[in-house]
Order: sequence, then structure tokens, then C-alpha cells
Amino acid sequence: MPKDSGIGASPKRREDNRFLTGTGNYTDDINLRGQAYVHFLRSDMAHGRITSIDTSAAAAMPGVVQIFTGADFEGVGGIPCGWQITDKHGEVMQEPAHPVLAQGKVRYVGDAIAAVVAETAEQARDAAEAIELDLEELPAVVDMKAALQEGSAKVHDDLTSNLCYDWGFVEENKPAVEEAFAKAAHVTTLELVNNRLIANPMEPRVAVGDFNRATGDSTLYTTSQNPHVIRLLMGAFVLGIPEHKLRVIAPDVGGGFGTKIFHYAEEAFCTFAAKALNRAVKWTSSRSEAFITDAHGRDHVTTIQLALDGDNNFTALRTDTHANMGAYLSTFAPSVPTWLHGTLMAGNYKTPLIYVNVKAVFTNTVPVDAYRGAGRPEATFQLERVIDKAARELGVDPIALRRQNFITEFPYATPVAVEYDTGDYHATMDKLEEIADLKGFAARRAASEAEGKVRGLGVNCYIEACGIAPSNLVGQLGARAGLYESATVRVNATGGLVVMTGSHSHGQGHETSFPQVIAEMIGIDESMVEIVHGDTANTPMGMGTYGSRSLAVGGSAMVRATEKIIAKAKKIAAHLMEAAEADIELKDGAFSVAGTDKSVAWGDVTLAAYVPHNYPLEDIEPGLEETAFYDPANFTYPSGAYACEVELDPDTGKVSIARFAAADDFGNIVNPMIVDGQVHGGIGQGIGQALLEAAVYDDDGQLLSASYMDYAMPRADDLPFYQVDHSCQTPCTHNPLGVKGCGEAGAIGSPPAVVNAVVDALQSMGREVTHVDMPLSPSRVWQAMQG
Repeated sequence: MPKDSGIGASPKRREDNRFLTGTGNYTDDINLRGQAYVHFLRSDMAHGRITSIDTSAAAAMPGVVQIFTGADFEGVGGIPCGWQITDKHGEVMQEPAHPVLAQGKVRYVGDAIAAVVAETAEQARDAAEAIELDLEELPAVVDMKAALQEGSAKVHDDLTSNLCYDWGFVEENKPAVEEAFAKAAHVTTLELVNNRLIANPMEPRVAVGDFNRATGDSTLYTTSQNPHVIRLLMGAFVLGIPEHKLRVIAPDVGGGFGTKIFHYAEEAFCTFAAKALNRAVKWTSSRSEAFITDAHGRDHVTTIQLALDGDNNFTALRTDTHANMGAYLSTFAPSVPTWLHGTLMAGNYKTPLIYVNVKAVFTNTVPVDAYRGAGRPEATFQLERVIDKAARELGVDPIALRRQNFITEFPYATPVAVEYDTGDYHATMDKLEEIADLKGFAARRAASEAEGKVRGLGVNCYIEACGIAPSNLVGQLGARAGLYESATVRVNATGGLVVMTGSHSHGQGHETSFPQVIAEMIGIDESMVEIVHGDTANTPMGMGTYGSRSLAVGGSAMVRATEKIIAKAKKIAAHLMEAAEADIELKDGAFSVAGTDKSVAWGDVTLAAYVPHNYPLEDIEPGLEETAFYDPANFTYPSGAYACEVELDPDTGKVSIARFAAADDFGNIVNPMIVDGQVHGGIGQGIGQALLEAAVYDDDGQLLSASYMDYAMPRADDLPFYQVDHSCQTPCTHNPLGVKGCGEAGAIGSPPAVVNAVVDALQSMGREVTHVDMPLSPSRVWQAMQG
């Protein structure tokens, strides 16, 4: 029987009460007394030199408070990058300056040139249109491979080339990899594109800067997944504000998918302008602005090769990838195609030799950074597509080929420098075959054919690294911040708890799942636990929410803080019951003395903590509040197996998802309903990438898919009902909850399943098609049908 509370139960999300009744508090709901509004004049040219800018007419327009240009930010720090990559030659990456407002040149369509602050948003917009701007157009660099050719225009004049870095991993493996390919019985080669995506969360970005002249304190309200990181980056590296004089508040956030991790120029501008003008300054992105200013995702071009011996065992893997950085380095951009991608190229398989090369390239496009999965979807897509192609070339069953090469013994050290602590890939594949009813596929294919449709089946596996960690390791790999998490647990006198966490919720359900953990530890009702997050003034320093780290890292910090609370409460209970501390037990919200009927309720102990009449203060100080920081020992490694069935319309090339099944191993599960929702959402985004979504630039650097008229987001009728299962649990061995993370799995495992299914359908028609690049639009599939 399902549990009705605690770990493993599925209580309804408590935060949904305010969201569904329209009482959420989002950044755009925040309006401060006397605030002004900002509108940014953005470049409509991908690459150009600013020859003149005249703001005099605009400044005289009604309501204009002040107009800022790049000249106002001379001497102000630029937007920093949070990760430094060292290339295969031991040289650090090229890292160009990223000014808050363009200085001298514009480098992508959407680059902010000037900012008009006015009494109303409309007045600011009108004045921005009146600015007289002269741009000298320069050649735009859009294609990554062309950008690296000799004679190509440079995005940044002060750099030696458009190459940010040339990263090789593991470099010492390279000679052995080459030898393995020379000796291979079979080599499969595949060239593919991982298409550029735009996250499009429901809530566009918003920033409200405020300044208190009396105290000298600055406050930024922003749509962020990690307010403490924004405070650190913006305060220390951009505006030079001491952290104790800067408060960052991220209230309810309407989705992020990675795009709200990063520190953006608009946040720095609003904070800077609020102090300069001594009044609050607000910016709300339009959806059109979001398309050309939010960090984009993916955008890799890859050649991957798989070597196999005569028995179809994987012997070596090598990849060569061009990764688009866009015009500037966003906060975590350099780490995505390297340490978050290259280290996952082993996948679920015991391939003994792997070499990964990544060339990161600057182009005149919107900066690219982490998007749901961040590097792991790119790795999984390459690997699972080349394995599927190898199976077809060898004439063997794709599932059997995967099973033959599965890792079966744990812990397992991969040749790309990570160690999987636990897993059972055969179990997830067994579960997938069951829930997807793969035995019934032949009958379903026949039924589709009877209706004039072509049915295909695609299967794949994935593994990902979540809960990015540990700080000392990632520091060696170039991270410029620690990746721990924090929690402060404050117990009130009457027994209720307030948990202040450095993690941030933007749809994950923290306010529901976090209390389940603490309530189970103590044995109290979950309603007695309140979660506080998103405000640097009342939460301990934390790294925020991304990389499926909330429970694995943030939850572990809460567990450690709660363990300290329980340890102190046991001391108080021991005094109250005149017993030895070692004999005190806590169960179902009461402390008892082992082997006796003596007990005292949780609330009585917490009251005694604040009204200390019954124990000596020299032994135990009053109060019940503890803080813990948790720095994980390793990543966590969720894994799974996915199956997709598609139907193709032979007349139009339209692809419909007929069935989709996902078997995941997330370790221990705190709230199954929330996990289901995370998987459903991830699969939806993965199907969107596979079939519909693409950020497309023309040769002049103009974004052709810059609105929902041209950028196709998945709708309800594009998606099937999913069959999901997460019963194959191999708990993580190195965090106290045994959890692994679930937020990105669906977006990682679904794109290759869809493409594998479409290729299967095409080959069932007798077409010699080995690959079709995403998105699998009707036109692309129709062309493949025509051979």
C-alpha cells in the first residue's frame, strides 16, 4: 500500500495552491515605490562597429530619466565567466571581455547598445527608438567550421582567432585509441548535429534593481535559479559591491531549464542604474527579447566513431566536436561541452578506450550555455545513435548489442575519469522491455501498415552525472566557485521547523519534497516544516539549483543539519527524563528511553530548548538551530532505458509519437508523483528537440526562428501518454538519502530514442537511411523517404 506521508509518499504539491490561485509572487509582480523602467536598444546587426551614437533627441523626450551607453561602464567590470578550461596543449582558453553595454562593437543580434531609463516602459521604448545610431556592418561569423578557417573575420579583435579552446580528453589515451581503431574488426562512423535550442520558460527574465541611500545597500530582484551565485558574480566581479551590501532575491520563478542559472547584463545594469539614479529600476523581457538574449543551448557538430572486435565488443570510441560558444562566454558555457559532456562518453558501456576532442568556437550569435541536461544529452545522443547504426551495419539486435557491452560490476572507473558507484543496466532494460511491451511491437507495426502508416521502434540507454561535485575536484577542472550546498534548520519553541536552503525552486516542488525528508527523520507532520529559499539575506550561502542537485546535494545538507538538531534535542531529552544520552531514541515525534516506558514529546523538548528550566545551561546552551554545508564526494549517476514508437505518414513525412516508455533508476525516491512529473516534462522537451525545435541563423547572423511563428514548441497533441517506471532502484552510495536526481533524465534519454525510431521506420520501407538530423521535420523525413 502506498505511503501517505514521509519519504516515498506523493502528497500534492503545497506550492501549487498559490500558483493555481494566481497568488504566486514572481519578479514581475514586484513594483517598488517610485520605480523607473528600462528599455534596451539592441543591435539588429550580428557584427558591426559603433561609429556614432547620439542620444540627445531621445534624452529630451517625455519621461526620460537618463540614457546609458557603453561609455558609462568604462571601468566597470564585465560579465564574468564562471569556468576556465585548459586546452590539450596546457593553455588556458581565450576569454574575451563581456561589457554590460556594447563598447566599440556589437557581436550578435540582440547585443545591448544603450539603455533608456524612463518613468514608464512605453516612454523608455519610444525614446530608445529615437536614438540615432550608426553601425558599420562587418562580416558575420556564423558557421563554426568556417569561423576557424584562416582569413575568417574575428568576433573579437583582441583574440588570436575564433577558437576559444581545443580540448582533448583523455589526451594520453589517444595513441591507444588510434591503435584500437587500426585493429578493429568493424568501425562505425556517424556525423551528426545537436541542434541549437531556446529554453523558452513560461516566465521571461525580469530584473528590478533598488538602492537604499541611507544604508548604501543594493538589492536585486531577479528570475534566477541561484541568487547567491548572482550576488557573488555581480558584486565581486562586475559592480564591486561587497556581498554584505548586496542582497539578491529570487522569488517564485516560472521555469528555468538552465537558462536562468547565468548572470546576465540586464541584472548588472538595473543594479548599477538604481544606485546611479537613487531609485528603483525595472526591466521585463518581452518574448521577442528572450529569443535573442536568453542563453541558447546545445549547438554541436560531431563526428563520432565506434570500434568493435570480431565478437561485437566495443573496443574504442573517439569523437570530434565543434561546440558553439556564441559571441561571449556565458557563466558555465566552457564546462558544458568538456567536463559535462566528455566525461559521459562512456555511457552505460565498458568501452576500454575513449578519446574526446572539443573545439569551442566564437560566432556572432547569442551566447550558448547549459540547457536541461547540459552536455549529457549531447553525449548520450552521439553514443546511442552510433551504437544503433553499428547494430544495423552488423545485422544484430540493437538491444542485444547494448546488453553485451553493459557495465555489470560496480564501482566502475570509466576511461574518461569518472567512477560510477552503482547501477543495474540490465534491470532497467528488463523493465523497459516489460512496460514498453516490445514483444507486441510486430503486431502494432502491422496494424499501422494496415492504416497506411509506417511504424518504427527506437531504443536507447543513458547515464548522466548529477549533483555536480566535489568542490576540490571541479576546482581543479576550472570551476571558479565551490559546488557545495547549505541548509539552516531553525526549530521554533512549539516544535515547527523553518528550513533555510541555498537550493532554489523554480518548478521542482522543493516546498513539498524537502519537508517529507525532515518530517520522516523526526516523525512529525510535514505541515510543521516550512521551506525558505531564494533570498540571500535569510538563507546560507549556496550554489542554487541546476544539474539535478537539489535533493542529492541540497537535501543532504538539510539531513546533516537536521541530524545536528536531533543530536542536541536528545541531550535535552536525556536531561528531562534523567537518563543517559546514549539511551535516548527518537521515533514518531517522541523521545524515549530505551527499554522503558519513559517518553517526552518532540514539542516538549523543543519548548525546553527555549525555556531551559530543566537542564543546566553550562551543559547545553539554549535554542535549537543548526547549519550544515554538504560537499558531495562524487557525482550521482542516474541511468535508464527508453523506448519510442513512431508512425510516419508516407505522403507527408510527418512523424507522430505513438508510444513512449521510460525505465529510470533514480536511486531512492522521495516523492514518486513529483518524479513522474519531472520525467514527463523532460521527455516533452526531448521530443521537442527531436521533432520540432531549432534556433536557425542565416549567413548574416539573423535569427530566423525568433518567435513562436518560426520556433516550433511541442504542444499537447505532439506528445503521447508516457509509460514511466522508476522501480529499478540502486541507491547512491555516498549521500545520506541514497538519491541520484531525476530532473534532466527525460531530456537526455528521449532524443536518441525518437531518432532511432524514425531511422527504423525508414529502413523498414527499404530506404538506405542511416541518420536524419534533428529536428525531424516533415520535409527532412519526406526527403529521406525519397532517398
